[in-house]
Amino acid sequence: MIRLLAILMLAIGLTSCGNVNVDRYADQQPRLDLARFFSKPVKAWGIYQKRSGEVIKRFEVDISSRREGDRLILDERFLYSDGSRQRRVWTLTPTGEGLWSGRADDVIGEAQGEVAGNALRWRYRLNLQVDDSTYEVTFDDWMYLMDEDTLINRSSMSKAGIELGQVTLFFRRQAGDLP
Repeated sequence: MIRLLAILMLAIGLTSCGNVNVDRYADQQPRLDLARFFSKPVKAWGIYQKRSGEVIKRFEVDISSRREGDRLILDERFLYSDGSRQRRVWTLTPTGEGLWSGRADDVIGEAQGEVAGNALRWRYRLNLQVDDSTYEVTFDDWMYLMDEDTLINRSSMSKAGIELGQVTLFFRRQAGDLP
């Protein structure tokens, strides 16, 4: 019984570590406006690290966007360090003050986003293709606007509540407006 209680307390302790509320950043500047940030082409660079910290994948992303009414469409084109490519097209829809929902072909259901101050928190489930297998994983993304042209993203990827690794991305707006 004591062993079961100790395991339960450890599980509660581990899950409570990731419960920061996005409202904590409400007073932070500069304020993140997703539509404004993605009003120019964006280039991003990132890494995927296993739980151990080992970097197992590096990648670059070219992002173009457009508006369709109140929806924001993000067309992401990935180039990985092994030469493989991937494309993900997000459709983001504002759902309330500081709230967004998002859809993409490999996202299960809807992504839920909350913006406050300079921060955005995205939570979603993703069908992740690895070699010949597909795994359902959960992402907890945190993005922070550093200046009007720079956004930093740190994501935790987990399965069944167990962290598999971290994704770190740096986004930089490029010169010129989108058509």
